[in-house]
Amino acid sequence: MSEIKKIATRESYGNALAKYGAEYPDLVVLDADLANATKTQTFKNAFPDRFFDCGIAEANMTGIAAGLATCGKIPFISSFAMFAAGRNFEQVRNSIGYPQLNVKIGATHAGITVGEDGATHQCLEDIALMRTIPGMTVIVPADDTEVFAAVKAALDHKGPVYLRFSRAASPVFYEPDKLKFEIGKGITLREGSDITIIATGVEVNYSLEAADMLEKDGVKARVIDMHTIKPLDEELVIKAAKETGKIFTVEEATVIGGLGSAVAETVADKHPVPVHRIGVYDVFGESGPWAELMKKYKLDAEGIYEQIKAKL
Repeated sequence: MSEIKKIATRESYGNALAKYGAEYPDLVVLDADLANATKTQTFKNAFPDRFFDCGIAEANMTGIAAGLATCGKIPFISSFAMFAAGRNFEQVRNSIGYPQLNVKIGATHAGITVGEDGATHQCLEDIALMRTIPGMTVIVPADDTEVFAAVKAALDHKGPVYLRFSRAASPVFYEPDKLKFEIGKGITLREGSDITIIATGVEVNYSLEAADMLEKDGVKARVIDMHTIKPLDEELVIKAAKETGKIFTVEEATVIGGLGSAVAETVADKHPVPVHRIGVYDVFGESGPWAELMKKYKLDAEGIYEQIKAKL
């Protein structure tokens, strides 16, 4: 049996920027002194005249990107999620969101998979923060293939987009020629009639593994990759609610204001069924190997399986 390919979505992000740089001459990339970590260095190597290192000054970087967008450029600003969304929230809101400028935010090192960098750098709140900005599109790709599709979709989309990437290497399960990616449209990866698991980002693969475990117990779980959290695919959510009756959401983020909240709001408004949110519950992360943290916070396959079984 061949070994499963694994690659960090932050790595895929840098590769995607470099690939599309030739296709989109107006694509420019700005980074805040973290190009080696965010992998925008890959774009810099290919297009040095279209790369701008703004130093450790995220707010200024955002203002520069806003100005470039008014001149017809398609700027991608990049930093760790804690800085791109957290430290930078006011500038993203007022300089990008309010005027609805065509700026893309590539936020890497999100969630507890940042590992040893610890609680201060493990941004769990970014999805919630970005969801609140009017007109902001929020995308969390699940693997290498989906990152390329998401970056391409962001380039073609007119308006601000927040893209969330992980530091840790994760399995590649999508085939490029079979993936149909569309902003605002979730993907059903596995059919099931008993429950629905709606996952995003690195949790999609873990949820597929958890579904395999549940099947051994006689539970048929539908699994949906909700790569776009805003705008949410409400039609797919309501269809799942009607057909399976129970929904579990899984995200490597706080359950307050993120994917779970978005799904619960939709279900409460349009077809009430039980919604159980799996994620981080009102605590900070901590320093440690990322795989051990995923196990501790019950966000790996076994943890997801256990939480679903407990609710069933």
